[in-house]
Amino acid sequence: MPRLLTVTLIAVTCLLSLLGAPAAQAQNPFAPIVKVNDRVVTVYELNQRTRFYEILRAPGDPAEQAYETLINERLQLDAAERLGVTASQEQLEAGVSEFAARANLSAEEFLNAMAQEGVDSETVYDFVRAGVLWRGVVRAQFGPQAQVTEAEIDRAVATAGTGGTSGVRVLLSEIFLPANTPEAEAAAMRRASEISRITTIGGFAAAARQYSAAPSRDVGGRQDWMPLSQLPAPLRSQILGLAPGQVTAPIPVPNAIALFQLRAIEETGAPTEAPAAIEFARYFIPGGRTESTLAEARRIENEVDTCDDLYGIAKGQPPERLLRDTLPVEQIAGDVAIELAKLDRGEVSTALTTADGQALVFLMLCSRTSSAVEEIDRDQIREQLINQRLASYADGYMSQLRADAYIVEQ
Repeated sequence: MPRLLTVTLIAVTCLLSLLGAPAAQAQNPFAPIVKVNDRVVTVYELNQRTRFYEILRAPGDPAEQAYETLINERLQLDAAERLGVTASQEQLEAGVSEFAARANLSAEEFLNAMAQEGVDSETVYDFVRAGVLWRGVVRAQFGPQAQVTEAEIDRAVATAGTGGTSGVRVLLSEIFLPANTPEAEAAAMRRASEISRITTIGGFAAAARQYSAAPSRDVGGRQDWMPLSQLPAPLRSQILGLAPGQVTAPIPVPNAIALFQLRAIEETGAPTEAPAAIEFARYFIPGGRTESTLAEARRIENEVDTCDDLYGIAKGQPPERLLRDTLPVEQIAGDVAIELAKLDRGEVSTALTTADGQALVFLMLCSRTSSAVEEIDRDQIREQLINQRLASYADGYMSQLRADAYIVEQ
């Protein structure tokens, strides 16, 4: 697939346009910058979409993301045209309103705010239109294949810990890609996009050994069996939509991008409940992740059995060295929640550092509080599972469209 335009060239083009440089494209913002089959992307569209992503603080490099997304949208428009899928004005207005609501704004307030930042309303509508059309295309193409059975809904109910009669446990492998700077985050997202397409256990293990920053890289990212109910809810929902060998979409966590591969899943026959809250302690060991701090962590681990024992370790030290919290699961930071999911009461993880990398986190699980049984909306579960499958089909379909497309820089 031709990819003749680099991020550097994108940045230069945008800069020349802003400075009024005498280049032909800078003089004519509506000149085509890339051709996708019979459709084009103009310099103006690229600049507008880049600014749009900057305002939204989208992860990764805004210019590169804009370039790739605009190419994808041209392919999505082609697919919609072939299938006769259209977007009504009512759908577009609803899409803009839904998008604006995420910022607690009305559609009019959102469009006015964008205009003040230099983004034309048509840019917003084009973005929404592509999303509406693509959802229609995916449902038209793959809707029948994405249907779920009552047994699959039963399993989802059970793993949610809300009235199911049997528990489910999973074997996962993990990869954490460093993303502690904007440049590292952009590189991590590119790498994560490649890794998320891996479908073999060996391929994921090799990628973990090569790229992962987690201690588990030495064993190919492999984790032991764990109850699915202990995982953070967003990760649980992704895992439910996977078949063994498949990989989650990239998951942003503090200073990293995480990916998980499902190696195996089985019913245990034991009732499980998703925890409503988790009590955990963090003891911070200055010095980052080094041999000496890891040795200190091992020494402490040998001396403590419960979270209460950590008070003796931290005695006489600044109070901020030891933090003990009881939080609803959804309020726990993603990286901490993922580590806690691997632990039983009194167990310890030393996989994390503080955000600035200056201290090793000695993380200990104190206890889990089970949630009360709630009524499950089976239709909602069905829709979630269908959407997860459609998302997987959509990724594969887009890869196929790009592989077959004629994409050339102008």
